[in-house]
Amino acid sequence: MKAPITSHIHHVHIFAADLESSLNFYMENFGGQVVLDADFAGARNVFMSIGKGRLHFYDQPPKNSLRGTIHHFGIQTDNLVAHIEKLQSFGVHFKKDLVDLGFWKYIMVPAPDDVLIELFQVDKQQIPQQYLNYFE
Repeated sequence: MKAPITSHIHHVHIFAADLESSLNFYMENFGGQVVLDADFAGARNVFMSIGKGRLHFYDQPPKNSLRGTIHHFGIQTDNLVAHIEKLQSFGVHFKKDLVDLGFWKYIMVPAPDDVLIELFQVDKQQIPQQYLNYFE
């Protein structure tokens, strides 16, 4: 019997035309705390915790007028390969292959109504220790 795949909504990813202004807004008004600030996929990415929730900012203006400033939302899974196989068995077609960044693997899932989902898995043995709690 296959083990069930566990997943949970992890973050909302937002385009930020003025990153510093966006960060300050969420820090000052909602108590946001920056937990990761790094370059991924050719752009500065900032992860922020607000209570138990998370925001993830791209340092670039919005690219898709249908989605506005929200690029995607992230769902963290404990078995990315099995989840991809499950999606494919339901007829989901991916535009790009799985991306493997070492401690972080992901695939972008096209959903109805032009919603984009980042389905990802984190290798907790490889991730820098200071970021481990962000991916629980």
